Amino acid sequence: MAQFVDWDLAAATAGALSKSGPAVSYEEATQVVAQLRDLTEEAAGHVAAYTGLTAQVEAPPVRVVDRKDWAAVNIAGLKHVIIPLVTRLSGDKQPGAVADAIGSRVTGVQAGTVLAYLSGRVLGQYEVFSAEPGQLLLNAPNIVEVERKIGADPRDFRLWVCLHEVTHRTQFTAVPWMRGYFLGEVQAFVDASQNGEHILERMRRGVATLSDALRDPDSRSSVIDLVQTPAQKAVLDRLTALMTLLEGHAEFVMDGVGPEVIPSVESIRAKFNQRRESGNPLEKAIRRLLGIEVKMRQYAEGHKFVHGVVERVGMAGFNKIFDSPLTLPRLDELGDPDAWVARVHGPVGLAS
Repeated sequence: MAQFVDWDLAAATAGALSKSGPAVSYEEATQVVAQLRDLTEEAAGHVAAYTGLTAQVEAPPVRVVDRKDWAAVNIAGLKHVIIPLVTRLSGDKQPGAVADAIGSRVTGVQAGTVLAYLSGRVLGQYEVFSAEPGQLLLNAPNIVEVERKIGADPRDFRLWVCLHEVTHRTQFTAVPWMRGYFLGEVQAFVDASQNGEHILERMRRGVATLSDALRDPDSRSSVIDLVQTPAQKAVLDRLTALMTLLEGHAEFVMDGVGPEVIPSVESIRAKFNQRRESGNPLEKAIRRLLGIEVKMRQYAEGHKFVHGVVERVGMAGFNKIFDSPLTLPRLDELGDPDAWVARVHGPVGLAS
C-alpha cells in the first residue's frame, strides 16, 4: 500500500519545530496540571447545569499535555483517517518505491511543520478520531503563555478555557449519535472524492501549497479548498454547519456561565478577543490557509445562532437540535434562527 505520510518523520518534525513553552519551575508545572484537572471537573458541573445536557458515556479523564504530546496525539488521530483514505483511494495501484518514499517523507515534513505551528496555538481540544468516545486535551504551555500575555488571573482564565472545552466533551458524550455522525461525514467526504490517484495528488499539493501560498498575502484559499472536489462541497457544507454550531454553542456556554463563576471574565473575554484579531501578516496568512480564520468566524456566527434560538425557544427548546442529525441546522439556517425554529418547532413565540 502507498504511504501518503511518513508518520514517524511527521512526529519528529513536529517535536523538533514546536516552540518551547513558557518558563515554569517543576513545582509550578505540577500545580498547573493539578489545577487544570480540578477545574475540568468543576466546569463539567457548571456546563451540565447550564445546558441541561448529561453525558451518556463515561469519558476518560482530561489529558493535560505539552505541545509535543498534543502533536503526537493528533498524528495518531490523523492516521486513523488518512490511512483508510489512502487504502481506499490507491487500491492496488502501487507507485514506484523511490517515488513513494520521497513523497511520503516530503509530506511528513510538511505535515509535521503544520502541526508544530498549531501546537503552539491550541489551548484545548476534544479529539474524537483516535478512540471512542474521544478525549479531552488541555495544552498547558499554551494556556499559561496566553494567560501571562493578556495579564489574566490564572485560575479565572483556566476555568474559562475549561468551560469551552468541557462543552465540546459534553456535546460528544451527551449526544449518543454525535461522534458517529461526525466520523460518518468525514467518511462521506472521502467517498465523494473522484479518481483516487487524482485526490491523492491534490492532497499532496494542498499540503505543499501551504508554504508557497504564504508569498501571496492576498490569497483567500485554505488547504481544504485546494483538495475538495465539487462532489465534496455538499458534505463540506454539512460539516461546516455542524462545526459552526458546536463552536458557537461552546462560546455561548462560556459567556453564559462565566459571569456567575469567573470574577474577571469580562476582562478576559475582551483581551482574548483582541488577541484573536491581532497578529502579524505572516501569521494571519498561515491562519487563513489552514482554515483557522474560518474557525474564528464560526465562533461569532455560531454564537449568534445559538443565542437567537435560545432567545426564541429557551434552552430546552434549543436542545432539540441534538435530537437527531435531521434537527441539526442547515448551513443557510445559521444566519436565520427563525428558519430553524420554524422547521423544527413550528410557529412559536418568544420563550418566557
